[in-house]
Amino acid sequence: MGRSAQVFTAQWIDGDWRPSDAVDGIDVLDPSDESLLAVVPAGTLDDARRAAEAARAAQPRWAATPVKDRIAFVERLARRLSERAGELAEVIVSEVGAPVTVARQAQVGLAVAMTESFAELATGFAFERRAGNSLVLREPAGVVAAITPWNVPLLLTLQKVVPALLAGCAVVHKPSELTPLNAYLLAEITAECGLPPGVFNVVVGTGEGAGADLVRSPDVDMVSLTGSVRAGRQVASMAARRVKRVHLELGGKNAGILLDDADLRLGVAATVDQMCFNTGQACLQWSRLLVPADRHDEAAELAAGLAGRYRVGDPRDPDTDLGPLISDQARERVRGYIATGVAEGATLLAGGEEAPEGRERGYYVRPTVFSEVRETMTIAKEEIFGPVLSIMPYRDEDEAIEIANNTPYGLHGAVWSADIGRARHVATRMRVGQVDINGGPFNILAPFGGVKQSGIGRECGVEGLEEFCETKSLQLPVDVAAPVGPRLRAHA
Repeated sequence: MGRSAQVFTAQWIDGDWRPSDAVDGIDVLDPSDESLLAVVPAGTLDDARRAAEAARAAQPRWAATPVKDRIAFVERLARRLSERAGELAEVIVSEVGAPVTVARQAQVGLAVAMTESFAELATGFAFERRAGNSLVLREPAGVVAAITPWNVPLLLTLQKVVPALLAGCAVVHKPSELTPLNAYLLAEITAECGLPPGVFNVVVGTGEGAGADLVRSPDVDMVSLTGSVRAGRQVASMAARRVKRVHLELGGKNAGILLDDADLRLGVAATVDQMCFNTGQACLQWSRLLVPADRHDEAAELAAGLAGRYRVGDPRDPDTDLGPLISDQARERVRGYIATGVAEGATLLAGGEEAPEGRERGYYVRPTVFSEVRETMTIAKEEIFGPVLSIMPYRDEDEAIEIANNTPYGLHGAVWSADIGRARHVATRMRVGQVDINGGPFNILAPFGGVKQSGIGRECGVEGLEEFCETKSLQLPVDVAAPVGPRLRAHA
């Protein structure tokens, strides 16, 4: 309160701030108190066109830049991100509403580590390899439109932008219009690190406006989106008209399975903690906890007690565990799911629709736990994207796996057991892209992504770099001293 809102009228295009011809502006609000942080341009077709053309013009030179020089840029970027970590965290607290400790450690700290990891991976990446008499090359996919969400904005942006740049791609970034301010900072930082003009561009606007314009652009070769299933379908449909490469990370309805020999307290505590991370606004969230029927009540009581201890409040307070949701629309959506859970017969054990005490202003909700949730209930099937946990009983291991897989999504899961071998076996039967066993921590070197409606492709690790490469094979003359098999004649 009492802050003066910033007004932005330009887009980062071709290495400079270029005035936007947008007539309309987009209000960026602080979700903790609903105050106006900034007004940004609602990017236009011309904004998107100019950015894509700048990337297209810069693409050949950047693709021809030696890999070692691209790696050196990313190393400089990691150092500069680390130097400006406090400033980046402050911006993310303001526009996302993430608690300051989460902003510093996960939102920014993990983003820096991710950037560093890609630089190390690229050093040993096989941009060339021999296969018999062929030389197999990994070349840049071309100009990439990177469309990113608001929940963990810097990290999810760098998961796309850094490997794309290392692969030799030029990028146009379209951040969420709800959280564009960290993207403005990132643009400045790339320039400070000596990135050539046009290699990285930023266009702020709506998904239906600037985002769609970039997807349709003839100058864009590949689209990488993190967002909703609805947005993924729209992007895939638009990109298909020009047969563009598409990478989609679309969220999930993730289940954690507590087997009958698991440490119940440990598994429940970890699940509640993850439910509360970033106020439940994370695609990795375990929103369903599957427990043996004879331990259901014990697990439910424990989860409700733990959820009640998490502190909801001002994200700038270091003691805060949960900040606000991102917007009034998000708050109403989560409240609607909670009301639906009650109406459909689930037992509400903690939280509920009412705002936390003393938090009538701002988009706050309480950590909410339901027990006796059945597969047919809405809260068991749809992604809520808030701090809401459904505890579901199962009879045996096969039924637990069936319940876990009975969803259109397939992103993340968890298994808890005293027997690691048993846990691994159950994990292999879960139709998801990633499974945590007994609380195994997130690994930035491992591929991340989903199956079914959770998306197409992978981010992080070697696979995350490969996403932005095309494969070319050069057929070399066969060494006459080497054994020669049947030759295939090329037909015109």
